[in-house]
Amino acid sequence: MNQDYIKPNEWSILEEGFDVEKVKSSESLFSIGNGVMGQRANFEEEYSGPSFQGSYIGGVYYPDKTKVGWWKNGYPEYFAKVLNAPNWIGINVFVNGKALDLFTCKEVKDFKRELNMKEGFHRRSFVAVLPNDLEISVKATRFLSIVEDELGAIDFEVEVLNSDAEIRFEPYLDGGITNTDANWEERFWKTLEVKTEGNQGFILSKTLKTEFHVGTFMQSEVWVAGEKKDLGFKESKTDDKLTFSYLVNAKKGQKVSLRKYAGYVTDMNHDRDRLFSAAKKVLDIAIASGFENLLQQQKEAWAKIWEMADITISGDVKAQQGIRFNIFQLNQTYLGKDERLNIGPKGFTGEKYGGSTYWDTEAYCIPFYMATKDQKVARNLLTYRYNQLDKAIENAKKLGFKNGAALYPMVTMNGEESHNEWEITFEEIHRNGAMVYAIYNYVRFTGDFEYIPEKGLEVMIAIARFWHQRANFSSEKNKYVILGVTGPNEYENNVNNNWYTNYIAKWCLEYTMEIIEKVKHGYEEDYERIMGHTNLTDGELISWKEVADDMYFPFSEKDGVFLQQDGFLDKEIKPVSELDKSQRPINQKWSWDRILRSCYIKQADVLQGFYFFEDHFSKEELEKHFDYYEPITVHESSLSPCVHSIQAAVLGRMKQAYEFYLRTSRLDLDDYNNEVEQGCHITSMAGTWMSIVEGFGGMRVKDDQLEFTPIIPAEWEAYSFKVNFRDQILKVTVTSDQTRFSLEGDNSIEIKVNGESLEVSPNEEKTV
Repeated sequence: MNQDYIKPNEWSILEEGFDVEKVKSSESLFSIGNGVMGQRANFEEEYSGPSFQGSYIGGVYYPDKTKVGWWKNGYPEYFAKVLNAPNWIGINVFVNGKALDLFTCKEVKDFKRELNMKEGFHRRSFVAVLPNDLEISVKATRFLSIVEDELGAIDFEVEVLNSDAEIRFEPYLDGGITNTDANWEERFWKTLEVKTEGNQGFILSKTLKTEFHVGTFMQSEVWVAGEKKDLGFKESKTDDKLTFSYLVNAKKGQKVSLRKYAGYVTDMNHDRDRLFSAAKKVLDIAIASGFENLLQQQKEAWAKIWEMADITISGDVKAQQGIRFNIFQLNQTYLGKDERLNIGPKGFTGEKYGGSTYWDTEAYCIPFYMATKDQKVARNLLTYRYNQLDKAIENAKKLGFKNGAALYPMVTMNGEESHNEWEITFEEIHRNGAMVYAIYNYVRFTGDFEYIPEKGLEVMIAIARFWHQRANFSSEKNKYVILGVTGPNEYENNVNNNWYTNYIAKWCLEYTMEIIEKVKHGYEEDYERIMGHTNLTDGELISWKEVADDMYFPFSEKDGVFLQQDGFLDKEIKPVSELDKSQRPINQKWSWDRILRSCYIKQADVLQGFYFFEDHFSKEELEKHFDYYEPITVHESSLSPCVHSIQAAVLGRMKQAYEFYLRTSRLDLDDYNNEVEQGCHITSMAGTWMSIVEGFGGMRVKDDQLEFTPIIPAEWEAYSFKVNFRDQILKVTVTSDQTRFSLEGDNSIEIKVNGESLEVSPNEEKTV
């Protein structure tokens, strides 16, 4: 753990005391979003200290030309940058002509920052002594509406404590924005028009190359002592920026506030030539509603989300705060309303990684959205990939694959591969398996088999074709092998026969063949359509089966475990416990060459396979592999602790399961990997949810039925969660001596608890 400044609280993320060293970390942790747009928790007023400014719009991106020393065939031409969008939060504040800037103030006292997760807003308060000795109290409240999702609102309140003073508020829009991670220091935006109408301001911009048109807008009100004042204002414009200036003569002790309503409209949702009128409509709604009503709507909307998604933990405030932070950020990032959007690994909290989707969505996020919303939301996430199948086939074709084989991208915005590290782009092909696993997982949980003949099977066939072509026969081993890959453990590149990759390839081929038979006999019309479209032949299926039946898996007879890859035993196997703490994290302390030669594992790799395919292995086999691989795992991927927590829980190792749970739930809050200032790890937060529901709750779906084997960490008095299983909402509450089940819905549900059948009827509670 690298930081410990966030105050424990069940419903809020709290910071007390101003520290310039923590500003960038807090900008990530206190980020806000509404599924459509989001922003880092930058200060509204001027701040001249170290800061990472960021506002983002879902689906808007720029193809930044790939920067590499040596171009390779098949290389992506660009890296899809999550764009830092025009800044609308800015409100510069001057008191008797002196700028409020916390970096240059004589003193900052009583600084408090709160991310209120229950009600969905960010608030900051402090007392500052300016260089001209005026002492002011400030309270700034900001939120992005999840009801009116193109709108954000700010209430910036100032009180001069030791004198009468002239306060000048300067709310502005700034279109002259750059990305900190631009490869060639290019501008990504072009400002087309800066315009005002009364006290409404607008900037129309477009992205270069991708031609997204965005209207950024604002309107402000001044309130003095609780009353709205109709003050005059001045405006100033440059090519990229628009500023309004409001002057207030404030008495000592009088509260003066600027309320700013602002946001974005885009041509993803409006006609390009009507963005100004669309923005005006949003502002009309804002002004008619007013700040308090909008905030009340926000509270009610979040209450509805929490009603279904909340996980309660009694007796452990840090654990409770951790899971709620994770659930909150997931909902801020993606609400399932728009199938064109997805869940980026940093969400709306930073620019790192680029792209809007990784394999994280399929492997980690879909279970959370299936169970806490409804199956339409998870179906949208699958449909996102179906809609990009043609691009996935194109990606594979660039690498020499034929006959409609598909390779889904490691990083994408529109289906094209846009990741620019060769050892990931070309070699981390296990991501293809996650696409098929997500379909299997979705059908298993929802019972919606219809998705497969409708859309899923075409994706599965294209992926099976890829695996069939990617494997080659080794006459030396008399088996099919998969060479030159990077498994989930990115601390080994260009290895042969990564066990997890080979295993998921074999499974994809077998599962696709099984599903083709089901569709053939149950959905004849769809079957004929799909076979006609894909030209799949019996001969092709026979050769798939041959590859699946004869897939090679590296195994150590001496240790009785599957090996992570062919050469794994050539490494010096030395547990992490023997590593000097000063050497951690190794990805920030060691050369890449040294990491690649070491035995250290970034995240679950063989154990990722044991997690996905738990039913294929005995508990004894899991234990043996867990004991072999976990001690050499450094958990330097955000996706690592959750899988290990679930498996430790299966093995009954509660101390370890709890420690991994704390690590996954507080990965960002406590900054375990010393990188939170770059943004939060959004997709792994779904793994935190799984570590409670699947780990401690022991929830599984078997034979169309929910099963539970609940256990509870010694540190907790109780915990509870809800799952939406096939439109039946089941609540599970676990204490040290019993588990209670209650049901919302019309019909009874039969579940299994610790292997025994239990029928739960609506509006009754059953105790085990």
